[in-house]
Amino acid sequence: MSETNQTPPPLPPQMQIPPPPLSSDDPLERAPIHGLGAAVESILRQPRRVMHALRQPGAGRVVVAMVLVALVCALVYGVVVGTFSRGPQLWIAPLKIAGGMLVAAVICLPSLYIFACLSGSRARVAEMAGLVAGLLLLTTLLLVGFAPVAWLFSESTNSLCWMGALHLFFWVVATGFGLRFLGAGFAGTQAKSQAGLRVWAVIFVLVCLQLTTALRPLVGTADTVFPGATEKKFFLKHWLDCLDQGESRTPGGLGRED
Repeated sequence: MSETNQTPPPLPPQMQIPPPPLSSDDPLERAPIHGLGAAVESILRQPRRVMHALRQPGAGRVVVAMVLVALVCALVYGVVVGTFSRGPQLWIAPLKIAGGMLVAAVICLPSLYIFACLSGSRARVAEMAGLVAGLLLLTTLLLVGFAPVAWLFSESTNSLCWMGALHLFFWVVATGFGLRFLGAGFAGTQAKSQAGLRVWAVIFVLVCLQLTTALRPLVGTADTVFPGATEKKFFLKHWLDCLDQGESRTPGGLGRED
């Protein structure tokens, strides 16, 4: 009677999936970025060039350029938002939108860096800040692209709810593209998992939506620039209240939408 071989067969070698390279061999994607125009062109045509630049010396200048262009684009789109009510909203809405966007990025950046570290990423804080700046830049550039359509509806409708929904739709589409850029850059930092980034994306969207309520009114007018301390609301409750009230910009219908 022969003895049975108890030695298990050797396991096949595990395939190691390398992280996507941050930059290719294309010399155009390794070209330095100088100036605001180059930053805009790179984020639209060669996003990998931006990701490569964020890992090079002098990346701070690229980050500053992207933030400046993003702020200008946010101000431009804010003016279009303000044309719905006109008057003081022509300067109040741009300042609120640009300021709110910047606040959302600043308060969400620490959590993004922590999620990156937990995911095994080797990116520094400056690189994460650059990816967030790219997110803002791409989002606001797309909003500027939507601005002529938003202006057309601002001039041809009195429905506050419809205009709010239209601006929200444009923001969701633009932010989706911005988050796609951020995800590609995040994957190039040798992060082993995208789970943390997905959680962060949900948090970022919630923060932005809550800011639209905390800084209201962005569309429409009110007696005060900001809501009072007793007017705190969750953004979903605010939206439901707007739908119930069905306010418009017709005379007598310009009160705060809460």
